Amino acid sequence: MNSPLNLPYKIILGSQSPRRKSLLEGLGIPFEVHVIPTKEEFNKEWGPAKIATALAMDKGNCFNEMLKVDASLLIITADTIVSIGDEILNKPIDRNDAFRMLKMLNGNNHTVFTGVAITIANKQEAFVSATNVYFNELTDDEIYYYIDTCKPYDKAGSYGVQEWIGYVGIRFIEGDFFNVMGLPLNSLYEKLKKYSK
Repeated sequence: MNSPLNLPYKIILGSQSPRRKSLLEGLGIPFEVHVIPTKEEFNKEWGPAKIATALAMDKGNCFNEMLKVDASLLIITADTIVSIGDEILNKPIDRNDAFRMLKMLNGNNHTVFTGVAITIANKQEAFVSATNVYFNELTDDEIYYYIDTCKPYDKAGSYGVQEWIGYVGIRFIEGDFFNVMGLPLNSLYEKLKKYSK
């Protein structure tokens, strides 16, 4: 059965994240994954919402040459940032860095921002979704167990809400759960409706 979202485009997900791929599959929209590497550069004086949006747009702009050749494409790109206070937590570089980040989040609340860009020929729009996440107080042993078991080195903030630490370490969230996984599905679906037949 075809998706009720009848898009007259060939959808490309410009992300190597297996979580974003799985989430987009859940919408029932046919798509292909195609990743064009891009440097994630931004002005450190920008706030996290602007950074996430700008990086998602930069990733979408990398497909401009493809769009010149094939105007039937619709590109979805995204970037997720974890922010606590004034500090932005990117992907950890090693075990110690992951532990440092999780100790910062431990017993505190933080915000996850995901910027999403929709790019077609001669047009691009972007939006950002923010979700507040509240962590329990975990022991050092629990934090190391999570790091060593799940190896969250490809995740901003050093954790995945859909993994062990999400089961035991997150008291509640305010906002879109799927946004914390890397793709705010509800908002994205509403935006894509504008592109349907």
